[in-house]
Amino acid sequence: RGLPTKRPLPSVRKTIAVSSAKGGVGKSTIAVNLALSFARLGHRAGILDTDIFGPSVPTLLNLGGEQPRLSEGKNQLLLPLSNYGVKSMSMGYLVGEEAPVVWRGLMVMKALQQLLWEVEWGGLDILVMDLPPGTGDTQLTITQQVVLDGAIVVSTPQDVALKDAVKGVEMMRKVNVPLLGMIQNMSIFNCPNCNHTTHIFGSEGVNKACEKHDVPFLGDIPLHASICDDADRGKPTVVAEPESPRAKAFTAIAERTAKTIGL
Repeated sequence: RGLPTKRPLPSVRKTIAVSSAKGGVGKSTIAVNLALSFARLGHRAGILDTDIFGPSVPTLLNLGGEQPRLSEGKNQLLLPLSNYGVKSMSMGYLVGEEAPVVWRGLMVMKALQQLLWEVEWGGLDILVMDLPPGTGDTQLTITQQVVLDGAIVVSTPQDVALKDAVKGVEMMRKVNVPLLGMIQNMSIFNCPNCNHTTHIFGSEGVNKACEKHDVPFLGDIPLHASICDDADRGKPTVVAEPESPRAKAFTAIAERTAKTIGL
C-alpha cells in the first residue's frame, strides 16, 4: 500500500503549518497572531487547531465555551467560529473547556479527520494550521494527506528547544513540505523599568540553526509580558496593540510568508 494522495482542503486557497516539535515555545500564540496579521493585510484568514489533547485557540481567540453549528444539507459540516475577523476550528469547541480528551489513537485520528475534511470554511485565502508538539501521528497524517504550501518552525534560542525544532525541520523535509523558515520566539527582553536589554534564553540560536540547516530565518519575536497577558485574556497582540513593535514583528513575518507562497 502506498501513501495516501494529498489533496487541498476544500475552499481554502493556501494552507501553511506552524510547528515546533517542542512544547512551551509559544507556537500557538505565534500561529494565532500570524492568522490575525494575514487578516489585517486584507486576506480571508482562518486557523485550524489540530492539537486534540491540548487545544489553545479557543482561549487565544476568546471563544472558550462556544460551540460550532452544523451547516444545512445532507453533509452537515462544522461551521467555524469567528472573532477579530478570523475563522477558527478546534477540538476545544467540541468538548468542554475542562474536559480531558482521554482517547486512544484511533479516536484521535477520527477526530483529526473531522477537523480536516468536515469543516465548511466558506472560502479562505489562507488557513494557518497550529500543529501539536512532536513529530508523530498527527503531524504525519496532516503532511501526508493535505497539500501544504509550506511550514514554519518556531523555537526559542536555547539548545534544549532547538534540538527538537531541528527534528521538526528534518521531518518536514522527509515528507516533502516546503520550509518557509524558522521564527525565534522570546528572543530578547527589554526591562520596562531601566530599558536594559537581556537575552534570557541566549541569542541567535535560531539564526545559527537556520544557517547550519539552510532554512530561511523569518524573524524575532521578543519576550514581553504583554504578549502573554494579551493571549491569556483572549485578545492577541496584533489586535490588542496593533501599532506596537511586537505586533509589527508578527505582521512583517506574515507579509514575508504571504509573498513566499504567492498569496
